[in-house]
Amino acid sequence: MTTTVQEIRPAVAADWPAVAGLLAAHALPLAGVEEHLSGFIVAVDDAGSLLGVAGVERYGSAHLLRSVAVRTRQAGIGRALVDAVLERSRREGATHIVLFTTTAAGYLPRFGFQPIARSAAPAELQQSIEFREACPAEATVMQLLLPVPPA
Repeated sequence: MTTTVQEIRPAVAADWPAVAGLLAAHALPLAGVEEHLSGFIVAVDDAGSLLGVAGVERYGSAHLLRSVAVRTRQAGIGRALVDAVLERSRREGATHIVLFTTTAAGYLPRFGFQPIARSAAPAELQQSIEFREACPAEATVMQLLLPVPPA
């Protein structure tokens, strides 16, 4: 049965239990997510049930994409979530978005992400809990460079 996305909206504190449950179900790290929940968006159905989540942690002009998960694989939910967080990062003036993945390296190039060396991640992101502790050393590091908007 296909569930229809009613809304993609910014996450709020009341979403935390459902977000944490979805991330745990996908074995994604929870470290740092609640502290950065304001950078997350959620997809919900018409009953308000969580269908998916994606978020960014903001470190100046560098953003860390993390925690993209959907309740069930349905055409377009994951893509819509990633598109929404990338667009928000562009509007906020991010110049690059970095992510760590152990499972989605084949999926993310469609958004423009390219693999980079872990040591090439922006210095400000290297201070994140995701970089320091939550993501395994064998994770693929990928980066998307964004054009700087005209002044």
